[in-house]
Amino acid sequence: MSLVIRNLQRLIPIRRVPLRKKMEIVRSILGVEKFDLGIICVDNKNIQHINRIYRQKNVPTDVLSFPFHENLKGGEFPQPDVPDDYNLGDIFLGVEYIFQQCKGSEDYYDILTVTATHGLCHLLGFTHGTEAEWQKMFQKEKQVLEELSRHTGTRLQPLSQGLF
Repeated sequence: MSLVIRNLQRLIPIRRVPLRKKMEIVRSILGVEKFDLGIICVDNKNIQHINRIYRQKNVPTDVLSFPFHENLKGGEFPQPDVPDDYNLGDIFLGVEYIFQQCKGSEDYYDILTVTATHGLCHLLGFTHGTEAEWQKMFQKEKQVLEELSRHTGTRLQPLSQGLF
């Protein structure tokens, strides 16, 4: 199914083709390439607005995920009954925030991919509210990013590294 990447901001340049290629590989690794996925790139003002409305946190952030299948547990796959249910949901990337958080030697586009992968894990029911949940999510992210790194020649680390 489709992967839609929309860039709704103008502050930070986005090369959609490399992000699309990497996220198609991530979808394949996770076994969800038959599901629709939306990735929306926004600036600090818009990610902060969304964060305030949905999480009651009036600050910009790196990623917000809005799952189509809301009751999945980490490691479960959606079980669509009808074609319209082949949808994972949407990932909002705070690209301005991500860019500002990049450290000297970090590649912005690699961090964008890692952040989108983190968001996709959230769409698949993974969370990091407790240490046990974090451990499960961290292991999944690590496994996916190691496989992606083998395909791309990069060395990507999970976004959730060091949360607990």
